[in-house]
Amino acid sequence: MAEESAALGQVLDDAADRSSERVYSATQWQLMWWRLRKHRLAMAAAIVLLGFYIVVLGANFLAVSDPVFSEAKRGEMPPQRLHFFDGFKPGLYVTGVSGQRDSKTFKKVYVNDPEVKIPVRLFARGYEYDFLGFITTDRHLFGVSAPHKSEETLFLLGTDVQGRDVWSRLMVATRVSMLIGLVSVVISLILGVLLGGISGYYGGWADIIIQRVIEILRSIPTIPLWMGIAAAVPREWSIIKMYFAITIIISLIGWTTLAREVRGRFLSLRDEDFVTAAELSGASKMRIIFRHMAPSFLSHIIASTTLALPAIIISETSLSFLGLGLRPPAISWGVMLQAAQNVQTIALTPWLMIPAIPVIGAVLAFNFLGDGLRDAADPYG
Repeated sequence: MAEESAALGQVLDDAADRSSERVYSATQWQLMWWRLRKHRLAMAAAIVLLGFYIVVLGANFLAVSDPVFSEAKRGEMPPQRLHFFDGFKPGLYVTGVSGQRDSKTFKKVYVNDPEVKIPVRLFARGYEYDFLGFITTDRHLFGVSAPHKSEETLFLLGTDVQGRDVWSRLMVATRVSMLIGLVSVVISLILGVLLGGISGYYGGWADIIIQRVIEILRSIPTIPLWMGIAAAVPREWSIIKMYFAITIIISLIGWTTLAREVRGRFLSLRDEDFVTAAELSGASKMRIIFRHMAPSFLSHIIASTTLALPAIIISETSLSFLGLGLRPPAISWGVMLQAAQNVQTIALTPWLMIPAIPVIGAVLAFNFLGDGLRDAADPYG
């Protein structure tokens, strides 16, 4: 018995030694990944965000009908319930909907007709689009046999006042809003690291000028600043020009926080031995900033960037909601929420507020993932 205990102890000691050796020889990214995997909330948020960006890639494939196609006679139709069983027989279908005029209010109301069963087909044909930007196809994940040409309808999230499918518009809006956030944060990241690095490493007049610019930008109230910049954008610009204008506007406002953080870290790093060694070896100042100093706290930059993404998404949504950002016929979460600006919408057509759900979901997911990355950035803590 004593021999078995001694053997078991030796095995455990060997396993502990191998584990310690594995930790001490691991790279910074391996340590971050091992600790991040233990953060269940952050991993769940990462899965949610992966789902969002799958929608970004396949927005038109997931859409049922053309998101800009309108049909007034189907305006403000409530969501149709998707049935998975016809009695005891498996099968996807929705029930028919007929429109009637209320004899008292003269408003159009919709009544479900359970006798009419409209089959829902997987990989159905619909409107043409370019999948991934270069593959022309008309296949969609699901749909009906003849959308907009008969009484067959499939509006999983209902329609807006112009009779446009809310589900299809939500898929396209997710792509636009999530990409604006991603592109804006990349531009903000470049500006923040570059200007913050110059400010902290060079010092002197460069530091004074950059810090005064940051203070001026941060002292201006956000809404008036947005209104002033948005007013300068010509209203006749195309959707693409407006998209890039909004992206640049948000980026020019969002880089200041990261720049302050980078400056503080560079002030403490510029006198370190590895920076002095790089200077003595003849490395240029820009090489020292981007190849030696920035990578030393890259994990912190990634965590800060992840936490900045929800703020940028909220900024785009707020701008478009107020009519200062993207405008119809562009489709984004903020543009869709413009239709839900009054109490009547909440009372009569609450499904028009559905775009608020992905906004909340994306913001929470980015925050949870950012918290997990921030904890994992200090793997020895």
